[in-house]
Amino acid sequence: MSEIPAIAGGTPVRNSLLSFAPPLIEKEEIKEVVDTLKSGWITTGPKTKRFERMFSEYVSSKYAVALSSCTAGLHLALLAIGVSEGDEIITTPYTFAATSNVIIHSSAIPVFVDIDEESLNINHNKIEEKITERTKAIMPVHIGGRPCDMDKIMEIARRHNLYVIEDAAHAVGTIYKETKIGSIGDLTSFSFHAVKNMTTAEGGMITTDNEEWARFIRVNSLHGMNKDAWQRKGSWFYEIVSAGYKYNMTDIQASIGIHQLEKIERFIELRKKYASIYTEKLGDIEEIETLSPYEYGRNTYHLYVIKIKPDRMRITRDKFIRALREENISTNVHYIPIHLHPYYRERFGYKKGDYPSAERVYERAISLPIYPAMKEKDVLDVINAIEKIVVYYGGQNV
Repeated sequence: MSEIPAIAGGTPVRNSLLSFAPPLIEKEEIKEVVDTLKSGWITTGPKTKRFERMFSEYVSSKYAVALSSCTAGLHLALLAIGVSEGDEIITTPYTFAATSNVIIHSSAIPVFVDIDEESLNINHNKIEEKITERTKAIMPVHIGGRPCDMDKIMEIARRHNLYVIEDAAHAVGTIYKETKIGSIGDLTSFSFHAVKNMTTAEGGMITTDNEEWARFIRVNSLHGMNKDAWQRKGSWFYEIVSAGYKYNMTDIQASIGIHQLEKIERFIELRKKYASIYTEKLGDIEEIETLSPYEYGRNTYHLYVIKIKPDRMRITRDKFIRALREENISTNVHYIPIHLHPYYRERFGYKKGDYPSAERVYERAISLPIYPAMKEKDVLDVINAIEKIVVYYGGQNV
């Protein structure tokens, strides 16, 4: 039996479970995938190339290379700028572990800078104090689709002769001031995982204006071959020009991405609509805190995060999540700070208290369902469940 029953033994807000973040796949994607399956060419080929061209145009970058994941893009971006053993890469502890794992895979050292608790992004005011003679790059993460202050970050990077690699896993369509993410930093890596703002099931894209880096990434995404099978057009001959990786995207994945990208603006508008409803309806509840709207561009709301005020609740954040589940509302937590995971504690000696802002947010944060397949009624169900729990458990924390 659950530790948190339906409140006062009452009926849950919903009769069935509201999922956290399923993708919205429609007839266009299905038709394109079927066409690809029938074509006889299902791996990297013409539809991958088409998807790359579309994405490059969408973000206004000169080059775009489709890959198997955002993680692959970050890894190859680090290699493209020449990261070597002992180099330091500045990033945030408040992100998924892939961001820092790829730094380690590149024989470099992740150096964390604490976050701004309002935006959840890296605190750009604290970056310079972490720069040393070994620093090679800054890797900001646009958490939840809210852009980092890229003017400040780029200015710091240029002054210290550093590269900027943007982790834009959450940020397809995000706009910083008047510029889409994907054409600001030196390289930018996007995710098309199933829960992201657009999907190819799994997959990613890296963008850059540097032709040499784009060529390097393309070659090293497919074993270091100088020509992929589509480029060879039936010829058997190729040469291995570097010890590359297996990071390529397939035409099946690209078939989904082509139509997801065509729909991304509609998807974003729905996310913005649902976010505004959350903010309006939850903003006056004293027991929780909503994030402030982003006024200098476009937050694409891959995540909608609320923060519980522990001094005003008789249950913890974790029990609040379980109470929502009993109301048939799925939620998530983004993120356990990287420095608190066992691998990072044991290898680098991190401990609780090292990055207090990231830790405070983590201990209070709940990510609510927000995705295009939702209906407005679903959003209102989430709000009603939160209000119900707050009324029942509000008061001094025990």
